[in-house]
Amino acid sequence: MVSRSEQRFININLTTIIVTLLVVLAGGIVRSTGSGMGCPDWPKCFDRYIPPTDVSQLPANYKEKYVAGRLKKNEKFAKYLESMGKVALADSIRNDRSITIPEEFNPAKTWTEYLNRLVGVAAGIFLLLTAIYSFTYRKTAKRIIVLSVLNIFVVGYQAWLGSIVVSTNLAQWVVTVHMLLALVILAISIYTYNYAKQLNKAPSVIMYKILWLKGFLFFTLAVSIIQIILGTDVREAIDVIAKSLGYSEKATWISKVGHIFSYHRDLAILVVITNGVVYKMVIDRFSGKAAPLLTAKFILVTLFVQLLSGLALAYIAFPPAAQALHILFSTLLFSLQFYLYLLVYRTSTYKQ
Repeated sequence: MVSRSEQRFININLTTIIVTLLVVLAGGIVRSTGSGMGCPDWPKCFDRYIPPTDVSQLPANYKEKYVAGRLKKNEKFAKYLESMGKVALADSIRNDRSITIPEEFNPAKTWTEYLNRLVGVAAGIFLLLTAIYSFTYRKTAKRIIVLSVLNIFVVGYQAWLGSIVVSTNLAQWVVTVHMLLALVILAISIYTYNYAKQLNKAPSVIMYKILWLKGFLFFTLAVSIIQIILGTDVREAIDVIAKSLGYSEKATWISKVGHIFSYHRDLAILVVITNGVVYKMVIDRFSGKAAPLLTAKFILVTLFVQLLSGLALAYIAFPPAAQALHILFSTLLFSLQFYLYLLVYRTSTYKQ
């Protein structure tokens, strides 16, 4: 029997997962519209809690001011990297001339980035609430408390990294790490959600060995993570190409990416195959309304949308809507796969 306080934690945790996915969507919209530098400072936007709507609201020297601020922050970041032995990386940030080029004020891009930050703040609030209400399990499941509190620190680091994304003018490798940390936050939230839901339930019993399913699910998760990293690399290459062409000739961007796009495209075939095998293995072992079976069906639907958005990006000159959907559904696919892995991992075997 789930108590009221436990159900409250489960509901807040689920809301946190949903809002975190909305943060990914908002980030995808920012990236696809080129609004990442819509706010040149962080956490405020043009030194305001509510950003301006017209350039007349900004001081005459706003470009020089925010470039100087970025350079100061980057110097601190470079020293931090040097302390970790990353001297070459620190020097590359110091010598990146693109950081000194100011962005023209664009109210649409400014408010797109600002709304993205508001969604991020909402996610932070729900993560904090999740950590607070996790103490419901102080006598029964301390790992829920530990992981929920740990997620607050991960989000704090993610927020700091977000400021570095802005100060380095969207340095590619920083954006990639930013994306991977979002997956970590989601994974922790999904784990605590599932653990809380299953805490008072006995493991489900099935008639078939599931060791192969557990192992293959782990492999499928690894493939998806690699695919996300490759996709981020493709996006970073596209950013460089688009900037070099003055954001024109969109139909030629993909052809100029090189081998990294071929790797990403070819690995998509493996993603389809592995998820198809997972679905077959799940339907052979579960029936009716079993949670693993329902999750596997959601995975197929998510994969279908992901493939459609990928095809649109490759052959319809990078439409912004497809970019945002591609990022969202790749993250959703990972989330569902991880949730399915947790469900299957807990399942016991009745007959070998």
